[in-house]
Amino acid sequence: MSSTSNADFSCNNGDTICEIRTYEQEVIIVPILLLSSFLVTLIFILLLRFCPEKVDRIRPQASKPTRRVLHGIDAPPGINVLEHESIALDVPSSYSTFNTATTYPSKSLTTPVVEPSIPPNPPQQTFQPTFTPVVKPRELPRQRLPESFNLVTPLPVAFSLRSDSSVSLYRARMENRNVVLRVLNDSADANERHNFLGFASFLAQLGPHPFLPELLGVVSLRAPLVTVVEELENRDLLSYLWRCRQENVNPPCEMTERRIFTMAKQVASALEFLHNKDLLHGNIRARSVLVSKEHTAKLWGLHGVYTRKSQGTTQKDDASMKKWQAPELLARRPASQSSDIWSFGILLYEMATLGEAPFAEISVNELLQFHQRGKSLKKPSNCSNMLHSIIKGCCQWKDQDRPSLAEVSRKLLSGEKGASDKVLKVSGAVNIEQYLREAGYGESNSYTVF
Repeated sequence: MSSTSNADFSCNNGDTICEIRTYEQEVIIVPILLLSSFLVTLIFILLLRFCPEKVDRIRPQASKPTRRVLHGIDAPPGINVLEHESIALDVPSSYSTFNTATTYPSKSLTTPVVEPSIPPNPPQQTFQPTFTPVVKPRELPRQRLPESFNLVTPLPVAFSLRSDSSVSLYRARMENRNVVLRVLNDSADANERHNFLGFASFLAQLGPHPFLPELLGVVSLRAPLVTVVEELENRDLLSYLWRCRQENVNPPCEMTERRIFTMAKQVASALEFLHNKDLLHGNIRARSVLVSKEHTAKLWGLHGVYTRKSQGTTQKDDASMKKWQAPELLARRPASQSSDIWSFGILLYEMATLGEAPFAEISVNELLQFHQRGKSLKKPSNCSNMLHSIIKGCCQWKDQDRPSLAEVSRKLLSGEKGASDKVLKVSGAVNIEQYLREAGYGESNSYTVF
Protein backbone atom coordinates (compact mmCIF):
# COMPACT_ATOMS: atom_id res chain seq x y z
CA MET A 1 0.00 0.00 0.00
CA SER A 2 1.42 3.45 -0.92
CA SER A 3 2.24 6.19 1.54
CA THR A 4 -0.52 8.30 0.02
CA SER A 5 -3.14 5.64 0.70
CA ASN A 6 -1.72 5.21 4.23
CA ALA A 7 -2.10 8.93 4.85
CA ASP A 8 -5.62 8.93 3.50
CA PHE A 9 -6.46 5.96 5.64
CA SER A 10 -4.86 7.11 8.91
CA CYS A 11 -5.39 10.85 8.76
CA ASN A 12 -8.65 12.74 8.77
CA ASN A 13 -9.27 15.23 6.00
CA GLY A 14 -7.45 18.50 6.81
CA ASP A 15 -5.30 17.00 9.60
CA THR A 16 -1.98 18.71 8.65
CA ILE A 17 0.02 17.48 11.63
CA CYS A 18 -0.88 13.90 10.84
CA GLU A 19 0.18 14.31 7.22
CA ILE A 20 3.57 15.87 8.24
CA ARG A 21 4.24 12.92 10.54
CA THR A 22 3.39 10.53 7.72
CA TYR A 23 5.68 12.32 5.22
CA GLU A 24 8.39 13.11 7.85
CA GLN A 25 11.21 11.54 5.81
CA GLU A 26 10.40 13.36 2.58
CA VAL A 27 9.55 16.76 4.16
CA ILE A 28 12.09 17.10 7.03
CA ILE A 29 14.88 14.52 7.12
CA VAL A 30 16.00 14.59 3.47
CA PRO A 31 16.11 18.43 3.17
CA ILE A 32 18.04 18.67 6.46
CA LEU A 33 20.59 16.09 5.26
CA LEU A 34 21.02 17.90 1.95
CA LEU A 35 21.45 21.27 3.69
CA SER A 36 23.96 19.80 6.17
CA SER A 37 26.01 18.26 3.38
CA PHE A 38 26.07 21.59 1.56
CA LEU A 39 27.21 23.45 4.71
CA VAL A 40 29.94 20.92 5.50
CA THR A 41 31.25 21.10 1.91
CA LEU A 42 31.19 24.90 1.98
CA ILE A 43 33.07 25.05 5.30
CA PHE A 44 35.71 22.61 4.02
CA ILE A 45 36.23 24.65 0.86
CA LEU A 46 36.64 27.83 2.91
CA LEU A 47 39.12 26.11 5.24
CA LEU A 48 41.05 24.80 2.25
CA ARG A 49 41.22 28.28 0.81
CA PHE A 50 42.02 30.34 3.91
CA CYS A 51 43.28 27.90 6.58
CA PRO A 52 45.21 25.08 4.88
CA GLU A 53 46.99 24.23 8.14
CA LYS A 54 43.71 23.18 9.77
CA VAL A 55 42.79 21.13 6.72
CA ASP A 56 46.11 19.29 6.97
CA ARG A 57 45.33 18.41 10.58
CA ILE A 58 41.85 17.16 9.61
CA ARG A 59 43.06 15.00 6.74
CA PRO A 60 44.02 11.42 7.64
CA GLN A 61 47.77 10.89 7.53
CA ALA A 62 48.99 8.44 4.91
CA SER A 63 51.17 5.55 5.98
CA LYS A 64 53.92 6.65 3.58
CA PRO A 65 55.21 10.22 3.47
CA THR A 66 54.17 12.06 0.34
CA ARG A 67 56.74 13.93 -1.73
CA ARG A 68 55.98 17.63 -1.81
CA VAL A 69 57.35 19.67 -4.67
CA LEU A 70 57.51 23.44 -4.93
CA HIS A 71 56.11 23.84 -8.40
CA GLY A 72 56.85 26.79 -10.65
CA ILE A 73 60.41 27.42 -9.56
CA ASP A 74 61.86 26.31 -12.90
CA ALA A 75 64.19 28.91 -14.34
CA PRO A 76 64.90 29.74 -17.99
CA PRO A 77 68.20 28.45 -19.41
CA GLY A 78 71.25 30.39 -18.34
CA ILE A 79 69.80 31.76 -15.10
CA ASN A 80 71.13 29.27 -12.56
CA VAL A 81 71.70 25.63 -11.75
CA LEU A 82 68.03 25.04 -10.97
CA GLU A 83 66.91 25.38 -14.56
CA HIS A 84 64.12 22.98 -15.58
CA GLU A 85 64.03 21.34 -12.17
CA SER A 86 61.49 21.16 -9.40
CA ILE A 87 62.73 21.53 -5.86
CA ALA A 88 61.80 18.60 -3.63
CA LEU A 89 60.83 19.64 -0.13
CA ASP A 90 60.80 16.21 1.50
CA VAL A 91 64.29 14.76 1.50
CA PRO A 92 65.91 12.69 4.26
CA SER A 93 68.74 15.07 5.16
CA SER A 94 68.19 18.04 7.45
CA TYR A 95 70.38 21.13 7.31
CA SER A 96 68.89 23.07 10.19
CA THR A 97 71.21 24.89 12.57
CA PHE A 98 68.26 26.05 14.66
CA ASN A 99 66.41 24.26 17.43
CA THR A 100 63.70 22.07 15.93
CA ALA A 101 60.30 23.47 16.81
CA THR A 102 57.25 21.28 17.47
CA THR A 103 54.86 24.04 16.49
CA TYR A 104 55.00 26.76 13.89
CA PRO A 105 53.86 30.10 15.30
CA SER A 106 53.02 32.98 13.00
CA LYS A 107 55.39 35.38 14.76
CA SER A 108 59.16 35.35 15.06
CA LEU A 109 60.42 32.80 17.56
CA THR A 110 62.14 33.97 20.72
CA THR A 111 64.01 30.77 21.63
CA PRO A 112 67.76 31.35 22.14
CA VAL A 113 69.95 30.07 19.34
CA VAL A 114 72.84 27.73 20.02
CA GLU A 115 75.58 29.05 17.73
CA PRO A 116 79.12 27.83 17.13
CA SER A 117 81.89 29.59 18.96
CA ILE A 118 83.15 32.73 17.24
CA PRO A 119 86.89 33.14 16.87
CA PRO A 120 88.34 36.17 18.60
CA ASN A 121 88.67 39.35 16.57
CA PRO A 122 92.11 40.14 15.18
CA PRO A 123 94.10 42.41 17.51
CA GLN A 124 94.51 45.08 14.84
CA GLN A 125 90.76 45.64 14.59
CA THR A 126 89.79 48.36 17.05
CA PHE A 127 86.05 48.19 16.44
CA GLN A 128 84.67 45.34 18.58
CA PRO A 129 81.01 44.44 17.87
CA THR A 130 79.02 43.67 20.98
CA PHE A 131 75.91 42.51 19.14
CA THR A 132 74.45 39.44 20.87
CA PRO A 133 72.10 37.05 19.02
CA VAL A 134 68.82 36.43 20.85
CA VAL A 135 66.31 35.19 18.30
CA LYS A 136 65.98 32.64 15.52
CA PRO A 137 63.94 33.16 12.36
CA ARG A 138 60.38 32.03 11.96
CA GLU A 139 60.39 28.53 10.49
CA LEU A 140 57.74 28.31 7.78
CA PRO A 141 55.39 25.33 8.26
CA ARG A 142 56.56 22.51 6.03
CA GLN A 143 53.04 21.28 5.35
CA ARG A 144 52.10 24.69 3.93
CA LEU A 145 54.98 25.17 1.54
CA PRO A 146 53.23 24.07 -1.68
CA GLU A 147 50.33 26.38 -0.86
CA SER A 148 52.49 29.24 0.43
CA PHE A 149 54.64 30.05 -2.61
CA ASN A 150 52.74 31.07 -5.71
CA LEU A 151 53.76 32.66 -9.01
CA VAL A 152 57.42 31.76 -8.51
CA THR A 153 59.64 33.31 -11.20
CA PRO A 154 63.39 34.02 -11.43
CA LEU A 155 64.35 37.47 -10.19
CA PRO A 156 66.02 39.49 -12.97
CA VAL A 157 68.96 41.77 -12.24
CA ALA A 158 69.92 45.07 -13.82
CA PHE A 159 73.18 43.58 -15.06
CA SER A 160 75.27 40.68 -13.91
CA LEU A 161 78.92 39.80 -14.13
CA ARG A 162 80.44 36.40 -13.45
CA SER A 163 79.19 35.32 -10.05
CA ASP A 164 80.23 32.50 -7.75
CA SER A 165 77.16 32.91 -5.55
CA SER A 166 75.55 29.74 -4.22
CA VAL A 167 72.16 31.47 -3.88
CA SER A 168 69.45 31.81 -6.52
CA LEU A 169 66.80 34.51 -6.32
CA TYR A 170 63.09 34.28 -7.13
CA ARG A 171 60.03 36.48 -6.93
CA ALA A 172 56.95 34.85 -5.43
CA ARG A 173 53.66 35.43 -3.65
CA MET A 174 53.23 34.28 -0.06
CA GLU A 175 50.26 35.05 2.17
CA ASN A 176 48.94 37.65 -0.29
CA ARG A 177 52.15 39.67 -0.51
CA ASN A 178 55.15 39.84 -2.83
CA VAL A 179 58.30 38.21 -1.49
CA VAL A 180 61.83 37.38 -2.61
CA LEU A 181 63.04 33.80 -2.13
CA ARG A 182 66.76 33.33 -1.50
CA VAL A 183 67.18 29.64 -2.40
CA LEU A 184 70.42 27.80 -1.65
CA ASN A 185 71.56 25.87 -4.71
CA ASP A 186 71.79 22.08 -4.58
CA SER A 187 75.52 22.27 -5.26
CA ALA A 188 76.21 24.14 -2.01
CA ASP A 189 78.61 22.47 0.43
CA ALA A 190 78.23 22.19 4.21
CA ASN A 191 80.03 25.48 4.86
CA GLU A 192 77.77 27.35 2.43
CA ARG A 193 74.70 25.81 4.06
CA HIS A 194 75.91 26.89 7.49
CA ASN A 195 76.65 30.39 6.20
CA PHE A 196 73.23 30.62 4.51
CA LEU A 197 71.36 29.71 7.69
CA GLY A 198 73.67 31.82 9.83
CA PHE A 199 72.84 34.89 7.76
CA ALA A 200 69.11 34.18 8.11
CA SER A 201 69.58 33.89 11.87
CA PHE A 202 71.53 37.16 11.90
CA LEU A 203 68.71 38.99 10.09
CA ALA A 204 66.22 37.70 12.66
CA GLN A 205 68.51 38.73 15.51
CA LEU A 206 68.71 42.29 14.21
CA GLY A 207 65.01 42.69 14.90
CA PRO A 208 62.48 44.74 12.93
CA HIS A 209 63.18 48.24 11.70
CA PRO A 210 61.00 50.27 9.31
CA PHE A 211 63.94 50.93 6.99
CA LEU A 212 65.44 47.43 6.88
CA PRO A 213 63.87 44.77 4.61
CA GLU A 214 61.61 42.48 6.62
CA LEU A 215 62.59 38.85 7.10
CA LEU A 216 59.37 36.83 6.77
CA GLY A 217 60.63 33.33 7.47
CA VAL A 218 63.01 30.52 6.60
CA VAL A 219 62.86 26.93 5.44
CA SER A 220 65.72 25.40 7.40
CA LEU A 221 64.54 21.89 8.27
CA ARG A 222 64.43 20.45 4.75
CA ALA A 223 66.18 21.07 1.46
CA PRO A 224 66.07 23.37 -0.39
CA LEU A 225 66.98 25.95 2.21
CA VAL A 226 65.01 29.13 1.62
CA THR A 227 65.06 32.59 3.17
CA VAL A 228 61.92 34.66 2.54
CA VAL A 229 62.31 38.45 2.51
CA GLU A 230 59.78 41.09 1.59
CA GLU A 231 60.04 42.32 -1.98
CA LEU A 232 60.65 46.00 -2.64
CA GLU A 233 59.15 46.52 -6.05
CA ASN A 234 61.46 49.32 -7.25
CA ARG A 235 64.48 47.08 -6.61
CA ASP A 236 67.87 48.60 -5.78
CA LEU A 237 68.35 52.35 -5.67
CA LEU A 238 71.03 52.39 -8.39
CA SER A 239 68.71 50.79 -10.94
CA TYR A 240 65.95 53.13 -9.80
CA LEU A 241 68.17 56.18 -10.37
CA TRP A 242 69.09 54.95 -13.84
CA ARG A 243 65.43 54.49 -14.73
CA CYS A 244 64.77 58.06 -13.60
CA ARG A 245 67.05 59.17 -16.43
CA GLN A 246 64.70 57.67 -19.01
CA GLU A 247 61.54 59.11 -20.50
CA ASN A 248 58.12 57.44 -20.24
CA VAL A 249 59.19 54.52 -18.06
CA ASN A 250 56.66 52.20 -16.47
CA PRO A 251 56.27 52.33 -13.52
CA PRO A 252 56.93 56.08 -13.40
CA CYS A 253 60.25 57.10 -11.87
CA GLU A 254 60.82 60.65 -10.72
CA MET A 255 63.55 61.84 -8.37
CA THR A 256 63.27 65.23 -6.73
CA GLU A 257 65.53 66.96 -4.25
CA ARG A 258 62.89 66.52 -1.55
CA ARG A 259 62.80 62.78 -2.25
CA ILE A 260 66.61 62.65 -1.98
CA PHE A 261 66.43 64.15 1.51
CA THR A 262 63.56 61.85 2.52
CA MET A 263 65.18 58.63 1.29
CA ALA A 264 68.58 59.64 2.69
CA LYS A 265 66.96 60.27 6.07
CA GLN A 266 65.48 56.75 5.98
CA VAL A 267 68.84 55.17 5.17
CA ALA A 268 70.49 57.21 7.93
CA SER A 269 67.89 55.91 10.39
CA ALA A 270 68.66 52.29 9.47
CA LEU A 271 72.41 52.93 9.65
CA GLU A 272 72.04 54.53 13.07
CA PHE A 273 70.08 51.43 14.15
CA LEU A 274 73.07 49.26 13.18
CA HIS A 275 75.58 51.57 14.84
CA ASN A 276 73.57 51.46 18.07
CA LYS A 277 74.14 47.69 18.01
CA ASP A 278 77.89 48.29 17.50
CA LEU A 279 77.70 47.02 13.93
CA LEU A 280 79.39 48.66 10.95
CA HIS A 281 77.76 48.38 7.54
CA GLY A 282 80.89 48.88 5.44
CA ASN A 283 79.08 48.89 2.09
CA ILE A 284 76.91 52.02 1.96
CA ARG A 285 76.10 52.83 -1.66
CA ALA A 286 73.10 53.03 -3.99
CA ARG A 287 73.22 49.35 -4.92
CA SER A 288 72.91 48.45 -1.22
CA VAL A 289 69.64 50.34 -0.81
CA LEU A 290 66.28 48.88 -1.86
CA VAL A 291 63.26 50.99 -2.83
CA SER A 292 59.64 50.04 -2.22
CA LYS A 293 56.66 50.74 -4.46
CA GLU A 294 55.89 53.76 -2.27
CA HIS A 295 59.51 55.00 -2.70
CA THR A 296 60.57 54.06 0.81
CA ALA A 297 64.32 53.39 1.03
CA LYS A 298 65.51 50.37 3.03
CA LEU A 299 69.14 49.57 3.72
CA TRP A 300 70.35 46.15 2.56
CA GLY A 301 73.81 44.75 1.70
CA LEU A 302 74.02 43.20 5.17
CA HIS A 303 75.91 40.01 4.33
CA GLY A 304 79.25 41.71 4.93
CA VAL A 305 78.00 42.87 8.33
CA TYR A 306 77.14 39.26 9.20
CA THR A 307 80.49 37.95 7.94
CA ARG A 308 82.51 40.42 10.00
CA LYS A 309 80.41 39.76 13.10
CA SER A 310 80.48 35.97 12.90
CA GLN A 311 84.02 35.46 11.59
CA GLY A 312 85.77 38.46 13.08
CA THR A 313 87.12 39.50 9.67
CA THR A 314 88.17 43.01 8.79
CA GLN A 315 86.80 45.20 6.00
CA LYS A 316 86.76 43.33 2.70
CA ASP A 317 89.48 44.39 0.26
CA ASP A 318 87.34 44.66 -2.87
CA ALA A 319 88.28 46.91 -5.78
CA SER A 320 84.62 47.53 -6.60
CA MET A 321 84.07 49.08 -3.15
CA LYS A 322 87.05 51.45 -3.08
CA LYS A 323 85.28 54.40 -4.73
CA TRP A 324 82.91 54.40 -1.73
CA GLN A 325 85.48 53.70 0.99
CA ALA A 326 86.87 56.26 3.40
CA PRO A 327 90.58 57.19 3.13
CA GLU A 328 91.48 55.27 6.30
CA LEU A 329 90.19 52.06 4.70
CA LEU A 330 92.13 52.74 1.51
CA ALA A 331 95.19 53.13 3.75
CA ARG A 332 94.30 49.74 5.35
CA ARG A 333 93.54 51.22 8.75
CA PRO A 334 90.68 49.93 10.95
CA ALA A 335 87.13 50.96 10.11
CA SER A 336 84.94 53.02 12.41
CA GLN A 337 81.43 54.44 12.37
CA SER A 338 82.78 57.56 10.68
CA SER A 339 83.88 55.33 7.78
CA ASP A 340 80.19 54.63 7.12
CA ILE A 341 79.55 58.39 7.30
CA TRP A 342 82.02 58.93 4.43
CA SER A 343 80.27 56.28 2.32
CA PHE A 344 76.91 57.87 3.15
CA GLY A 345 78.17 61.12 1.63
CA ILE A 346 79.07 59.24 -1.58
CA LEU A 347 75.54 57.77 -1.58
CA LEU A 348 74.12 61.30 -1.51
CA TYR A 349 76.30 62.14 -4.53
CA GLU A 350 74.93 59.12 -6.40
CA MET A 351 71.38 60.25 -5.71
CA ALA A 352 72.04 63.84 -6.79
CA THR A 353 73.61 62.68 -10.08
CA LEU A 354 70.99 59.97 -10.75
CA GLY A 355 73.49 57.16 -10.52
CA GLU A 356 76.85 58.46 -11.73
CA ALA A 357 79.98 56.65 -10.57
CA PRO A 358 81.83 58.68 -7.91
CA PHE A 359 85.35 59.89 -8.76
CA ALA A 360 84.76 58.64 -12.30
CA GLU A 361 87.90 60.31 -13.67
CA ILE A 362 90.19 58.84 -10.98
CA SER A 363 91.52 55.30 -11.13
CA VAL A 364 91.32 53.11 -8.05
CA ASN A 365 95.12 53.09 -7.69
CA GLU A 366 95.27 56.90 -7.60
CA LEU A 367 92.29 57.40 -5.31
CA LEU A 368 94.13 57.66 -1.98
CA GLN A 369 96.58 60.23 -3.36
CA PHE A 370 93.61 62.17 -4.75
CA HIS A 371 92.08 62.37 -1.25
CA GLN A 372 95.43 63.25 0.31
CA ARG A 373 95.69 66.30 -1.92
CA GLY A 374 92.49 67.61 -0.31
CA LYS A 375 90.37 67.22 -3.42
CA SER A 376 86.72 66.20 -3.20
CA LEU A 377 83.69 65.40 -5.33
CA LYS A 378 82.54 68.04 -7.77
CA LYS A 379 79.21 69.67 -7.03
CA PRO A 380 76.55 68.09 -9.28
CA SER A 381 74.55 70.48 -11.43
CA ASN A 382 71.29 69.32 -9.82
CA CYS A 383 72.62 69.64 -6.27
CA SER A 384 71.53 72.43 -3.93
CA ASN A 385 73.97 74.16 -1.61
CA MET A 386 72.37 72.49 1.39
CA LEU A 387 72.76 68.98 -0.02
CA HIS A 388 76.30 69.69 -1.23
CA SER A 389 77.31 70.94 2.22
CA ILE A 390 76.15 67.64 3.76
CA ILE A 391 78.13 65.68 1.16
CA LYS A 392 81.27 67.72 1.87
CA GLY A 393 80.82 67.32 5.62
CA CYS A 394 80.54 63.55 5.35
CA CYS A 395 83.58 63.29 3.07
CA GLN A 396 86.16 64.99 5.28
CA TRP A 397 89.70 63.58 5.16
CA LYS A 398 89.99 63.24 8.94
CA ASP A 399 87.40 60.93 10.43
CA GLN A 400 87.05 63.10 13.55
CA ASP A 401 85.97 66.03 11.34
CA ARG A 402 82.98 64.15 9.96
CA PRO A 403 79.58 64.72 11.58
CA SER A 404 77.78 62.08 13.61
CA LEU A 405 74.78 60.28 12.18
CA ALA A 406 72.48 62.16 14.54
CA GLU A 407 73.85 65.45 13.20
CA VAL A 408 73.51 64.26 9.61
CA SER A 409 69.89 63.25 10.29
CA ARG A 410 69.11 66.69 11.71
CA LYS A 411 70.56 68.38 8.62
CA LEU A 412 68.61 66.06 6.32
CA LEU A 413 65.39 66.85 8.17
CA SER A 414 66.09 70.57 7.91
CA GLY A 415 66.96 70.27 4.22
CA GLU A 416 63.82 68.24 3.50
CA LYS A 417 61.57 71.06 4.72
CA GLY A 418 62.94 73.57 2.23
CA ALA A 419 63.81 71.21 -0.63
CA SER A 420 62.50 71.63 -4.15
CA ASP A 421 59.90 69.33 -5.70
CA LYS A 422 61.29 69.88 -9.18
CA VAL A 423 62.04 66.61 -10.99
CA LEU A 424 65.76 66.12 -11.54
CA LYS A 425 66.85 65.51 -15.12
CA VAL A 426 70.11 64.11 -16.44
CA SER A 427 70.70 63.71 -20.14
CA GLY A 428 71.71 60.35 -21.54
CA ALA A 429 71.21 56.78 -20.44
CA VAL A 430 73.94 54.95 -18.52
CA ASN A 431 76.48 52.96 -20.48
CA ILE A 432 76.95 49.96 -18.22
CA GLU A 433 80.42 49.01 -19.47
CA GLN A 434 81.61 52.58 -18.99
CA TYR A 435 80.04 52.70 -15.53
CA LEU A 436 81.81 49.50 -14.49
CA ARG A 437 85.17 50.97 -15.53
CA GLU A 438 84.53 54.29 -13.79
CA ALA A 439 83.23 52.63 -10.61
CA GLY A 440 86.26 50.33 -10.38
CA TYR A 441 84.44 46.99 -10.67
CA GLY A 442 86.51 43.88 -11.12
CA GLU A 443 85.60 41.01 -13.44
CA SER A 444 84.75 38.68 -10.56
CA ASN A 445 82.16 40.98 -9.00
CA SER A 446 78.42 40.56 -9.32
CA TYR A 447 75.79 43.24 -9.15
CA THR A 448 73.17 40.89 -7.64
CA VAL A 449 71.75 42.70 -4.60
CA PHE A 450 70.17 39.91 -2.55
